[in-house]
Amino acid sequence: MADIGSRDHQMFPVLTAHQMETAKRFASTERRHFTAGEIVYEIGDRTVPAWLVLEGSLEVFRHEGLSHEVYVTTHHPGQFSGEVNQLSGRPSLVRGRAGPGGCTAVSFDGAHIRALVIGSADVGEIIMRAFILRRVSLINAGGAGSVLVGVPGSSAVTRLQGFLTRSAYPHIILDASSDEEGLALIERLGVLPAELPLMVCPNGTVLKNPTDIEAALCLGMTPDLKSDVTYDVAIVGAGPAGLAAAVYAASEGLSVIVLDERSVGGQAGASARIENYLGFPTGISGQALAGRAFNQALKFGAEIALPLEVLDLVPSPPDAKTHVLTLKLARGGAVTARIVIVASGARYRRPEIAGIEAFEGAGVSYWASSIEAKLCEGEEIALIGGGNSAGQAVAFLAPQVKRLRLVVRRPLEETMSRYLIERIAALPNVEIHTNCEVVSLEGDRLRGLSAAVLRDRTTGAEHRFPLRHMFLFIGADPNAAWIRKYAETDSNGFVLTGQPFRGEAAACTRPALPLETSVPNLFAIGDVRAASTKRVAAAVGEGAAVVAQIHMALRFMAAQH
Repeated sequence: MADIGSRDHQMFPVLTAHQMETAKRFASTERRHFTAGEIVYEIGDRTVPAWLVLEGSLEVFRHEGLSHEVYVTTHHPGQFSGEVNQLSGRPSLVRGRAGPGGCTAVSFDGAHIRALVIGSADVGEIIMRAFILRRVSLINAGGAGSVLVGVPGSSAVTRLQGFLTRSAYPHIILDASSDEEGLALIERLGVLPAELPLMVCPNGTVLKNPTDIEAALCLGMTPDLKSDVTYDVAIVGAGPAGLAAAVYAASEGLSVIVLDERSVGGQAGASARIENYLGFPTGISGQALAGRAFNQALKFGAEIALPLEVLDLVPSPPDAKTHVLTLKLARGGAVTARIVIVASGARYRRPEIAGIEAFEGAGVSYWASSIEAKLCEGEEIALIGGGNSAGQAVAFLAPQVKRLRLVVRRPLEETMSRYLIERIAALPNVEIHTNCEVVSLEGDRLRGLSAAVLRDRTTGAEHRFPLRHMFLFIGADPNAAWIRKYAETDSNGFVLTGQPFRGEAAACTRPALPLETSVPNLFAIGDVRAASTKRVAAAVGEGAAVVAQIHMALRFMAAQH
């Protein structure tokens, strides 16, 4: 986690008199007075505004574990409350209470705080920096968000922990076998071992072994979708390509919604360190890059709905007066938009190893975050894959483990950047097994992996070695099953763009745009697109380029009606 201990002046800045007058012009309410001790907003309340203190003080508290409350700060005149959730309207993670002398303040709901951030560059910079630093502080503190009660390292706890971490949501884990608070809650509720882990949401709701979707709904991550709204742009996928498209489209005044079945960042979000992305000479983690893009999209007013899986696309009939595309969602409901961008990326491939699915989440992982690194600390591990993402994972994991076996089918020089090859060569505990493959695994679901068998593909010789964790970075298949019956794909299932419209779509009187599919107003960008360059920078570039083409399509659409 980031060390922000020396940045209190940026986390809790004081606006000048001139900046306060500027900010007040964007307030959503007139000044309001709260008496001493009066609750201004409560933990778990939805759509809590940010408050700018004019007189008196506003005290802020957060949860610590299940039953404790911790003082965070006191806002004085010129200071404002809130953090990233105030941009998106998600439930508050802290409680605000008027200080001993009362508090007079003006409020800024989500729309008005975004208007202020965009309308005043200097005040906006101060607010955005403070909001982001406050979220980082809450994540570092842990207990301000949700509380997980279970067995640390178990597959269910690791899954939820990974979802919350990738969503930049603060949380803390209480060991169900030793923590007094956790044990007391389990006993009071009569919870069975099979019902663990428990998840305690900020509003007090307790969930038993929830799915990611159930957790997101309880935490207010998934917004209430408006069935009567037609967006200018709906983006399926919140990886680098989708987030870039959201930032550029929303900043240019288009109404935008982004949907993703998991969390922001896509495959890039799982990269421990990206060192060849322009402008970051010391590197940046995929999660940090995704988090910045997420906040940037919120700043410009894009709606981001997670985790929501898209099941189907329903184009308007050819004779419709207004051409729209409708996305059907897995948990019911639909999203309607004039333009749809498919930025759903790719799914990690599962190697043909008998019984491997039994170890997924119990020793087998498809990404290498700090959570997985902690679980395999001091252990013997294997990593399969020879691309750049595999190389980044090796460089991240190797210093933390006893031994790392890198299993590849081809020499690294054919698939990996030189700087990563040189870095791996300098790691003393990395063994490279070229032209080899893992053919079987040993262990069980309860205790996890214990060993694996490696086969030399040239000689057929097999070698058994102890193994506690295995990481898979063997490439990916396009995540486009729901779109294939409409848009044309290549032989590998990647979506084709820039080709002539066919079938009923051939009636469209304009040519297809470079990033447009065989369905008018349906675009594809990033890893899901055929012939795309599978790099973060390329995905971001396509996310920016597609917006110019969207404007062309919208202008044509307007001219037709």
